[in-house]
Amino acid sequence: MHPFMSAGFALLPEAMQSPAAMGMLHAIGMQESRFMHRRQIRGPARGFWQFEKAGVAGVLNHHATAIIIRRILVRLRYGVSVEESHAAIEHNDALACCYARLLLWTIPEPLPGPDEPEKGWRQYLSAWRPGDPRPETWNGYFKEAFRLSREGAWT
Repeated sequence: MHPFMSAGFALLPEAMQSPAAMGMLHAIGMQESRFMHRRQIRGPARGFWQFEKAGVAGVLNHHATAIIIRRILVRLRYGVSVEESHAAIEHNDALACCYARLLLWTIPEPLPGPDEPEKGWRQYLSAWRPGDPRPETWNGYFKEAFRLSREGAWT
């Protein structure tokens, strides 16, 4: 696991820390930025998971995540505004990881297992609503993320 993902997961409740969550976050990070771009090229999104302000607002205001993200923001000494969070996730990878995990938490069904890339794709589309989805890259990223998880590469 990337060190910033470990740091992000440490800020989250234990119930949110699972191999499926790690696999999905890694696959989505690869899909969105390949963990290379914290600022979207010619776009408004920020962080490795490419959050726009609407996604930040969704996590800040969702009944299942509002209390958790607000506690994390206070712990990290940030304000609880959309603007401040959006700016912070460009430079704070652990916070960006928390936002990404919490966005997945808003999905009402269980996360996919390692052999369910189609389910992962549907959840990714539902939560991220990408403007340019690129389905041709998803299965490879998904399989690689879960392979690394199975091999213990992230522990």
